Amino acid sequence: MMITDINQLDFDKKYSYADYLTWHFDEMVELIKGKIYRMSPAPNRFHQEVSANLHGLIWSYLRKNPCQAFSAPFDVRLPLPIEKQSNDKIDTVVQPDISVICDIDKLDNQGCNGAPDWIIEILSKATSKKDLNEKFDLYENAGVKEYWIVHPHEATILVYRLDENGKYQALQQKPYVKGNQIPVGIFPNFYLDADEIFPER
Repeated sequence: MMITDINQLDFDKKYSYADYLTWHFDEMVELIKGKIYRMSPAPNRFHQEVSANLHGLIWSYLRKNPCQAFSAPFDVRLPLPIEKQSNDKIDTVVQPDISVICDIDKLDNQGCNGAPDWIIEILSKATSKKDLNEKFDLYENAGVKEYWIVHPHEATILVYRLDENGKYQALQQKPYVKGNQIPVGIFPNFYLDADEIFPER
């Protein structure tokens, strides 16, 4: 049954990706382990400037690289199954601000089926708790190799990488700030300049 109004959904119920595909309303949502999470209202201009700067810098680097970068809205189904699961089995679909995928076999017309190599989330008041908690655990468990959490108004970036035990470790204890060159773990010798990420205010 096609759902055209978010109020038709039961927020106490668990849903699958097959359900998600029947939702045709304007409001953006994510599914984490079957639970519906509303996305924040339309991002503000500063959030979008930071996102555009990050995507532009990454895209420029990847022009001669088989990896691809995608900006939200872009569906990422997690976790990566050993064999591709049917839509009624998948219960997690998120829309990271930026996803970088190097295994092109994970890409299909619906987005990405499996863990991206690198995910960047840009915090907002509405999403900060989810990005710092639920998504941190989700991305770690799914095997996302590198997770960046960007605080646009404080102009800081936290960088986490999976260790040999599949657990996130902070690249450094304090956040990266303007003036820093930030190393990208999945690409040797690739650094992002924090001054180019955060616009002058």
